[in-house]
Order: sequence, then structure tokens, then C-alpha cells
Amino acid sequence: MSLLLSTSSSISRKKYDLFLSFRGEDTRNNFTDHLYDALNRGGIVTFRDDPKLEAGWCLEELAKIVKQKNDKGHKVFPIFYDVDPSDLRKQKGKVEEAFAKYEERYKEDTDKIKSGEML
Repeated sequence: MSLLLSTSSSISRKKYDLFLSFRGEDTRNNFTDHLYDALNRGGIVTFRDDPKLEAGWCLEELAKIVKQKNDKGHKVFPIFYDVDPSDLRKQKGKVEEAFAKYEERYKEDTDKIKSGEML
């Protein structure tokens, strides 16, 4: 029994398999809820962020995800709901708005904006 406890305590345990980030009321009660439920039914333990978070935090979340990918070799599969792919490539539309909010929030912290913390 003690061997099992010591062995299991040395194993790195993860709390969630997936981080599901979303924005907007329309996704909260439709697409995101269905996706979240399906993932959990399929055995994928999913963390879903708080819908009350202020818009613009998604870039901070994404920066942390990218840091984990780079530091730990995690695989990242971004799925963008209601975002035009060309907006991502050209950083226009909603993507441009999100970057502008991020820059406004951290206008005093230019090092953070210029660093990899902002992608």
C-alpha cells in the first residue's frame, strides 16, 4: 500500500484535459454548452472560463496557452468561433479589436506588450 502511495504521489497529475475559452452570450447558451457537454460525456475533463470576464482577456489566456506549449511541449488546437480566418491572418476585425483592448489595458507596461506575453 505504501509503495502505491509513494509511486502515485510522484506522478504529475493534471486537473483538466482541455481549456475551453469563449466570449459572448450567444455562444454561452448554445454552441459552447453543447461542446462542453459533449467533451465531458466523451471523458475529456474540460475547464470552461467564467463568462463574466471582461473582453480582451482572451489574448492573455492565449498568451499563457502559447507559453505552456513552448515551455512544456503541449499541443494547442485553437478553435475560433464567429471569427473570420482572414481577420486572424491580417489581424483585422475582431482580432484587431482584441489587440487594441489588450494594448489599452497595458499601455503603461510596454515591456509586456512587446514581449512574448502578448504573442
